[in-house]
Amino acid sequence: MATGRALYAPSSRPPDRERPPAPAAVRRRALGGLPEPENPLASSTEDARALSVTLFLRLRALHEGTPERAYVRNTLVELNLSLVKFASRRFRGRPEPMEDIVQVGTIGLIKAIDRFDPERGVEFSAFALPTIVGEMKRFFRDTGWAVRVPRRLQELRIDLAKASDALEQRDGHRPDRAELAELLHLTPEQVAEGELAANAYTAHSLDAPVGDDEARAPRGTAGRRTAVDEPAYELIEDLDSLRPLLDRLDARDRLILGLRFGQELTQAEIGRRIGLSQMHVSRLLARILGELRAGLLDDGATADGTAC
Repeated sequence: MATGRALYAPSSRPPDRERPPAPAAVRRRALGGLPEPENPLASSTEDARALSVTLFLRLRALHEGTPERAYVRNTLVELNLSLVKFASRRFRGRPEPMEDIVQVGTIGLIKAIDRFDPERGVEFSAFALPTIVGEMKRFFRDTGWAVRVPRRLQELRIDLAKASDALEQRDGHRPDRAELAELLHLTPEQVAEGELAANAYTAHSLDAPVGDDEARAPRGTAGRRTAVDEPAYELIEDLDSLRPLLDRLDARDRLILGLRFGQELTQAEIGRRIGLSQMHVSRLLARILGELRAGLLDDGATADGTAC
């Protein structure tokens, strides 16, 4: 999307920090005897709140389309621009440029100024923040999709997410399509269409690493792999490296290994089988396993058991 001032229609252009000041005569007529703020953008929160109260009353007294009203309106925007910056902080983690978020929020601020009625007794900040945040969220909804889908499906995605959270909190498990369809008065096919469209919100790179936590994967993508690790491959390599080392053992050593790891006999049972004490069998196993371990770690061992 375009950035900077191109975001704004001429009727909703936000105040420019470098905009030329209005003529002195226009400012005097616009303020109607009120003190002129020296630098609205640098005003403190308390000063901005107090000035805004008086300027809103003055804005209602001025006619639409006059330069005096435009001056008061622009001054109100500058005084309350901190509300936009405050609202934008909650979206700091989004990929959109912060400048675009602030500018879109400024459009919401302008709309709030045009709609605000000071006689209702509501503080302007409480009235304006929902409008500012709503404008930002609308911007994300319209521009944040990796693949453009119809507005109907965009709104269905939001409804499905809210309904899924509500049902999961109520029932203690992730709802299926039938449960979502019943709550939202839809058919299971419509729910499936919304879930499929939700995959278009974010594009995932085929080169991105995939973690072990499938629960964090987007619905419909869990379990997809272009390649997987096979633990048996490492075991095959170890056995292939171990084969020539086993061939170098004498018959008694191979028998002891077979009884211990093949038939899973205890050292005492092996001793009774071959006529040795348990202590003697323990020493033999320690020696045999030590020789095999050393052989596996020896990079110079070859398949026929000779050294390179």
